[in-house]
Amino acid sequence: MSFKAERQRLSAFFQFGQSVDCVVFGYDGSELQILVIERGAEPFFGYEALPGDLVRMDEDIDEAATRILHDLTGLNNVFLDQLKTFGSVQRHPLGRVVTTAFYSLINQTKYNPRPASWAVKARWKSLGELHEMAFDHREILQTALDALQRQVRQHPIGFELLPEEFTLAQLQGLYEAVLNTQFDKANFRKKILSMEVLKALDKTQKAVRHRPARLYKFDPQRYHSLAKQGFLFEV
Repeated sequence: MSFKAERQRLSAFFQFGQSVDCVVFGYDGSELQILVIERGAEPFFGYEALPGDLVRMDEDIDEAATRILHDLTGLNNVFLDQLKTFGSVQRHPLGRVVTTAFYSLINQTKYNPRPASWAVKARWKSLGELHEMAFDHREILQTALDALQRQVRQHPIGFELLPEEFTLAQLQGLYEAVLNTQFDKANFRKKILSMEVLKALDKTQKAVRHRPARLYKFDPQRYHSLAKQGFLFEV
C-alpha cells in the first residue's frame, strides 16, 4: 500500500482531540481541598471543572499538563503524576476528545491560585463544597482520590502537606482528612512512632491555649535507609 493510500486509510483516526485534566489536592490544616476553576467558555459555561484543556500539536503530554495548569490557575513548579486516560465516546459534547488525567498533592499554603485565560475563577474547595462538574470530571476526581488514598497509606507523601515541624495530633488530623476516617489516638501514635521515621525535637508548640505538644520532624534519610532494607510504610 502506498504512503498516500495509507494516509487516506488512517485519516479518520487523526480527527479527534487530546486533552489533559489536572487534579490538584491540597491540605489547609483541617480539610482535604481540591483546586477547581469556573469555566468561562462553552461547553459547560459557568460550571466548576478541573483545570484542563486541549493539547497543542507541538507539545508532549507532560508539557501540556504543566502549561495548562499554569495557564488556568497561575500555579508553577507543581509535580504532576500521570493518573489514567479517560476515553468515553460521549465525554465531550463537541466531538471525540480523549483526556489524560494528572494528579498532585501539594501544601496549599505555598500556592496562591489565580484565574487566567478563559478560567473565571480558580479556588480551593473541599469535596463537600463542590457543585455539579463539567464533562466527566467527577469520575476523574474520584479516580484520583482513590489513587491518592492508596498512595498515602503506603508512602510517606503526607508529610509534604505539614509544616516542617509538627505535632502528632497534626499528623493524625492530616491522615484522617485525606483518608476520610478516624483513628484511635493511642493506636495511631504507637504505630507511627514504631516506624522510627520521625525525629523527636527538643521543642514544643508555642502560643497555644492548651498544654504545648512536642514537635517532630520527618526523617527522609532514615526512611530511605529503612526502605532499602525492605521497610514498608503503611498507615
